[in-house]
Amino acid sequence: MTTNLTRLSMAVVALASVVLAAGVAVAGPLDHPGYVKSATCSACHGFAGASRSDTMPVLAGMDAAYIKKALQDYASGKRVSPEMEPFAKQALQLGVDDVAGYFASQKKAPTPVTADPAAVARGRTAAATCAGCHGADGKGDPSKQIPDLRGQPPGYLRNQMMLFKADRRSPGDANLKAIKTLMKTVPDQTFADLAAYYSSQR
Repeated sequence: MTTNLTRLSMAVVALASVVLAAGVAVAGPLDHPGYVKSATCSACHGFAGASRSDTMPVLAGMDAAYIKKALQDYASGKRVSPEMEPFAKQALQLGVDDVAGYFASQKKAPTPVTADPAAVARGRTAAATCAGCHGADGKGDPSKQIPDLRGQPPGYLRNQMMLFKADRRSPGDANLKAIKTLMKTVPDQTFADLAAYYSSQR
């Protein structure tokens, strides 16, 4: 009798362990309250915001406040993008804090797009002019809404620099006047080097 009770107790403990382990195993991106609200974003930005594209930014691990402001600017037309505007408006309707929080809570997955080592070396030198705001390695400063550039796709980074230079990103935004003025002093061919450098940082 004692032996049977011991075996039963051991079986219960083993079953409980399996259930608990299974519960831990299934916890992931799908369990976040913002997952469903941000599901449409995966079509371009990849599952859980881990973009594999050279032109779409990695949202996984990005600062929530920065994502929220970007969505608000897209939705209002302040940051011009016919592609992003309707999805940004959808995010605001569904719950922008949940959407931004979802992507911010995901583990950052640097772009798989590789950069030319020679371009990275040239970009490291050229990046000295950007260090005042973005830091030596491009980490940025969330408290000042300065984004982390590390591990972002080089094609995306280069395109954003070009938009800043042409004042086509958030045109007329006084808060971006300094970076736009700086971008006008950078030769177009240097943007690819800067993008390669920041993309290569982790």
